[in-house]
Amino acid sequence: MKIIVTGGAGFIGSHVVRRLAEGGHEVTIVDNFDPFYPRRFKEENLASLPSPLCIVEADICDMKALRQVPGDCEVILHLAAQAGARHSIRDPLKFQMVNVIGTMNVLEMARERSVSHFVFASSSSVYGTNPHVPWQEEDLLFPVNPYAASKISGELLGRVYSHLHGIRFVALRLFTVYGPRQRPDLAIRKFVELMLRGEKIPVFGDGSTSRDYTYVDDVVDGIVAAVHYRQSAYEVINLGSSRPISMRELVRTLEEILCRTAILDVHPTVEGEASCTHADISKARRLLDYSPTTRFADGVANLVAWLGERK
Repeated sequence: MKIIVTGGAGFIGSHVVRRLAEGGHEVTIVDNFDPFYPRRFKEENLASLPSPLCIVEADICDMKALRQVPGDCEVILHLAAQAGARHSIRDPLKFQMVNVIGTMNVLEMARERSVSHFVFASSSSVYGTNPHVPWQEEDLLFPVNPYAASKISGELLGRVYSHLHGIRFVALRLFTVYGPRQRPDLAIRKFVELMLRGEKIPVFGDGSTSRDYTYVDDVVDGIVAAVHYRQSAYEVINLGSSRPISMRELVRTLEEILCRTAILDVHPTVEGEASCTHADISKARRLLDYSPTTRFADGVANLVAWLGERK
């Protein structure tokens, strides 16, 4: 298939592009190399991919630039986004622009090119403070930050375009993805680098908060399955591990793998973040044959090994 992947130079995107290219698909990457973190990290991601690949530097907020992306395609995989719940509280307008207007622009590109299948990277953040875990796709949503609200908007725009224009839309609610090539601002990579330097790691609250950490290869399995999904016209599907890990357990795991004692810098709980994320993945198992297999400690060890290789 011919597939356009927005955000294809990023952490998750580069892993997905590799899998798709190795599967014989013709992939075009669209990425704007946003300065949210240094450009060189995305360039390293791209350097690790098989070639040749078509790479277009373009901003999804620029409809004119999107119209210049070459070639037809059968599937659009929309991974590009402004990420980070805490950052969205400080700059909500940027998140609205990129994640809502940008997503509408990519949907318009799909409509103009008669693309029949659209896969959208949503987020577990949409569940917010819903106290009923594990979270199911039919649950009520209690978003508590602009990032979460922007992802809900993307899901709803997909429903509209599916209804009006016959575009099959699959929204994947991703749960705290980690692994090699992880963004430098995300917890596990950040903690590893701080601990190796003997510096304090920031911990918010009493260490009881937990996240449904999901290894990147398992997530890629689910995303690629969604690219091939051809049943219903609109679906929202969780992609997680369904095995929440507490902050205390994360720190213990890092101490064991790194053979170092963590120095904690304790802060108050952050407003606008859930105390626990936990995915019910029964729908993903049923529709996508999704079955995450990576043990948390093994996934963290892989990330640590990758960081060691980069030095």
